[in-house]
Amino acid sequence: MKRVSFAEFGGPEVLRLEDAEEPHASPGQVRIAVRAAGVNPVDWRIREGQILAAHPIELPAGVGQDASGVVDEIGDGVEGITVGDKVFGEGSNTYAEFAVLSAWTRMPEGLTFEEAAGYPSVVETALRIIREVGVRPGQTLLVSGASGGVGSAVLQIARERGITVIGTAGAANQDYLRSLGAIATTYGEGWVERVRQLGPVDAALDLAGSGVIRELVELTGNPEKVVTIADLGASEFGVRFSGVAGSVPDALAEAADLIARGKLHIPVEKSYSLAEAAAAHIDSRAGHTRGRRVIIV
Repeated sequence: MKRVSFAEFGGPEVLRLEDAEEPHASPGQVRIAVRAAGVNPVDWRIREGQILAAHPIELPAGVGQDASGVVDEIGDGVEGITVGDKVFGEGSNTYAEFAVLSAWTRMPEGLTFEEAAGYPSVVETALRIIREVGVRPGQTLLVSGASGGVGSAVLQIARERGITVIGTAGAANQDYLRSLGAIATTYGEGWVERVRQLGPVDAALDLAGSGVIRELVELTGNPEKVVTIADLGASEFGVRFSGVAGSVPDALAEAADLIARGKLHIPVEKSYSLAEAAAAHIDSRAGHTRGRRVIIV
């Protein structure tokens, strides 16, 4: 089979499309014929060797953790799923023609493989950080860098829970944030004052890692009411960096329910082939995404 891998840490140029042995499902796992794989910032952070403490790997290594596809092999002990089922979920080395998933759920009717691949990690992350920041119905949540995949999920999940959201993004994404139920404003010079004019902020999430932790603490008045998934230096301000996943099966089940009820939709901004994985990483690292980027297999 074909898969994307890298033999040394570094920039996107270390990625290679290679022939590799097909993986097989161990107990508690399923294997899928991959139709699409989600592109996440954690993918290029691992490739660069940034987060080895949290994600230790041996080189050479494959890339990717999110995917959608068709079940073609079922490990021992797995129940409630059959060969031929369409699923999306999390696993390992998903930039490939076949991948093993350790957590999955059936795809809701009407969802394409391309769309489905964009949900697993971002919805788990969104649910986790909303929980960790402790924001409650009736309160106001500020989301810095709100137009990407995680931000898109946060805005919609918060809206469903009765939480008011103020989202910051570039000028081109203001209408997009409003379409997801957020009060939108731009980042850049004067952004703190613009947020203050919109009202008090009870909690804040940093999704972009753009150096705004100090300001988010000032706006909330409490570092414990700020969580980041992108700023590795946040602890300097007493702010939690959230990087450890919670229950992925529970998150996938909730994602499928929200999608089926029409309460969650994350658009695919751009798709790539396996051979274009390096370009996908370059674009992901540059940010300014509206929705998700995925690799079509």
